[in-house]
Amino acid sequence: MSFKNFRVVVAIDFGTTYSGFAYAYQINPDITVNDSWPGQHKTRLTMPKTNTVLQYDTSSSNPKKWTVIRWGFPALAQEPTKKSRRQSSETNNNLPVELFKLHLADNLRNFEKPYLPKDFEYEKAIADYLSQMKPLVEDVLSKRWPGIKFTQVRFVFTVPAEWRPHTIGILQDCIHEAGFTEKRQLNNNLEFITEPEAAAIYAMGKLEEHKIKAGSSFMVVDCGGGTVDLTTRSLLPDNKLSEITERTGDLCGSTYVDREFTRFLEKKLGFAAVDGFRRENYGQFQYLIHNFFCSRIKFEFHGERSDFRNIDLDIERTCPALMNYVTDEIKDAMEEEDWLVEIKYDDVLAMFEPVVEKILNLIRDQLASAKPAKKKCSAMFLVGGFSESPYLVKKIEEAFISVVPIITVPQNPITAVLRGAVMYGLDKAAVATRVLTMNYGVRVYPLWRAGVDPKKRKTADGRIYKFSCLATRGREVTPDEPCSGTYYPIYPDQTAILFSVYATPRKNARFCDEEGMRKIGELEIDIPDIEGGTDRPVEFSLMFGELLITATARNKNSRKIYTAKFAYEKNSSYFEATE
Repeated sequence: MSFKNFRVVVAIDFGTTYSGFAYAYQINPDITVNDSWPGQHKTRLTMPKTNTVLQYDTSSSNPKKWTVIRWGFPALAQEPTKKSRRQSSETNNNLPVELFKLHLADNLRNFEKPYLPKDFEYEKAIADYLSQMKPLVEDVLSKRWPGIKFTQVRFVFTVPAEWRPHTIGILQDCIHEAGFTEKRQLNNNLEFITEPEAAAIYAMGKLEEHKIKAGSSFMVVDCGGGTVDLTTRSLLPDNKLSEITERTGDLCGSTYVDREFTRFLEKKLGFAAVDGFRRENYGQFQYLIHNFFCSRIKFEFHGERSDFRNIDLDIERTCPALMNYVTDEIKDAMEEEDWLVEIKYDDVLAMFEPVVEKILNLIRDQLASAKPAKKKCSAMFLVGGFSESPYLVKKIEEAFISVVPIITVPQNPITAVLRGAVMYGLDKAAVATRVLTMNYGVRVYPLWRAGVDPKKRKTADGRIYKFSCLATRGREVTPDEPCSGTYYPIYPDQTAILFSVYATPRKNARFCDEEGMRKIGELEIDIPDIEGGTDRPVEFSLMFGELLITATARNKNSRKIYTAKFAYEKNSSYFEATE
């Protein structure tokens, strides 16, 4: 289906802490960010996003059968009631679940991932959350354009920069389970874009007000709840963007400041006490983070010692169940303090410092990786919810204002990724080049060479399986630029060649079973005419115009062309080959 068959573009930013969607009509597009969410009428506020939180009915002993009671803002835990204040654990069947997106992170070890109930699968939470959002999207679109169907909508989902193809595959499965797409794979109405790239497209429209002209480069730092993602782009004369460094990102979003606050409590009250409280009273723990720490401390911290006033955490009022988990020794000490924990300036500073320093290092590395031939970075745009932290902005300005003359937080930074994703869905040509974040190639089977190849890898017929790299990490490519190699059949009477495509982030990879190597697809090409024996060249190419990868194999003798588009799947690649 070509773009002319789509009437509307809808961008969905499924975030760690907040999620939202925006939309625009194909003709005379005017981007609208949805600001109507469940439970909003109680706050009398317009909200561009809602909380990425679910509340489940857990009456079934099988977590797979749990059903969603509330989602978004209404799913947040409320202030503990008098009745619940002395309970050692939550006795009702309502359980809030959040931060489940972080379970998709490849670079988190299992014990580092946020708590989820035993035997509860994070994929279920993602699919359930998106399925709750789906009716709202349908309702909003049908009110605007009566009779519109999802098959007439191009969906653009944003993903963190550091996600690998198989991770996007898990999200793609969840999108299908939620009912956004008709097929599990290869949907013409589903696109993915990295969060920093979407933010860069949005920032492109803000360059003129800062007098940044074609040929200049700028950086986007997308500071979200779970991840911080960066990209450096160059503005081209035709109002398009080229990527000049490899986009990067890491797990150092605002929720990691929340984690430091939890560690502060563990030092005060004991690790076992806080851990047991979190596991058995997650509702109160969630209320402690959202309604006490975030609203009273994290969002208000400026980093000025003279302006800071010590804050008391009243455990008996805010998280009373925690009192039941402390040791007798700590209990006696806390009773003398009326169960008040005093939080001082240095305590809060220590919560921010490791997270902020990680972000500063990401920016340093991004600046250092810029190619020498490119001009220096003219501007830095800070977007995402965490960019509204006055302390974070202050530290970034202090560290980099001497090398980047313009450091700015654009208007409505929390919706920058959403708006940029819609703009991409309307005009994918806005992205002229991308920098590859992995090495891509095919498995080959050459003759084993003594003194060069490992003896243990020699096969019975004197050959060896190796990785032949076609596209190197860090290479800047255009959407239609082929990364090619010429290959030959192994045997004279061979009538087909199977190309297995692999990707790895590691440089100088030699074999397809090395750590970090992952198979992403395969494509078979017929070579029925055996005249010529092994001298029958086949040109194999990869193109990286989108996050999906296109593979092409051309029989140089018959000129027959085979094509496959690799989609994303959890364990192995899914491919569809056409002649």
